[in-house]
Amino acid sequence: MRLPVLLLPIVALSACSAGGSAMDGVRSFGAGFGAAATAPLDDLNLRREHIPTVLLQAEANPYDLRNLNRCSTIGAEIRRLDAALGPDADEPPAPDGSTMGERASDAASRAALDAIRDTTTDFIPGRSWIRRLSGAEQHSRDVQAAIQAGRMRRAFLKGIGMNRNCAPPAAPAWFRPAGGSRR
Repeated sequence: MRLPVLLLPIVALSACSAGGSAMDGVRSFGAGFGAAATAPLDDLNLRREHIPTVLLQAEANPYDLRNLNRCSTIGAEIRRLDAALGPDADEPPAPDGSTMGERASDAASRAALDAIRDTTTDFIPGRSWIRRLSGAEQHSRDVQAAIQAGRMRRAFLKGIGMNRNCAPPAAPAWFRPAGGSRR
């Protein structure tokens, strides 16, 4: 049984205050609430997700090695990709120092925001057709293609870094260069 839409923010806010830092939970919920409530703007293609330039470049030429002849330049390009994509699968998760209550609060906030987003997009009749006709579906596919190309380029560059005996981040985190890396 779904909670009424008006009750979800109250549940999320109370869950946020149950954690150690109530104001941080309220701020993160408040920041996400606007995006969740205006989700139909994405469906109508009135608001678009920005595709970072580094991902567009990766999509255009994922195997480009121009100006990447040193470990430091390979590492810099991988850091640019990491900034756009987030950490690679081989990177250990960063310790965030949050308590169990804060993690529970964050989970409750995410669940409430997902419910709000679902509710605001459910009222659109023929949502899938509207997304197709407005171009939102195509833009969503373009975003996913750029992300995939960026991941592929990052993996390719880390392979090149390993081949050139580079230290991380120009190679996977687990890789240890033999006899010291070439910089």
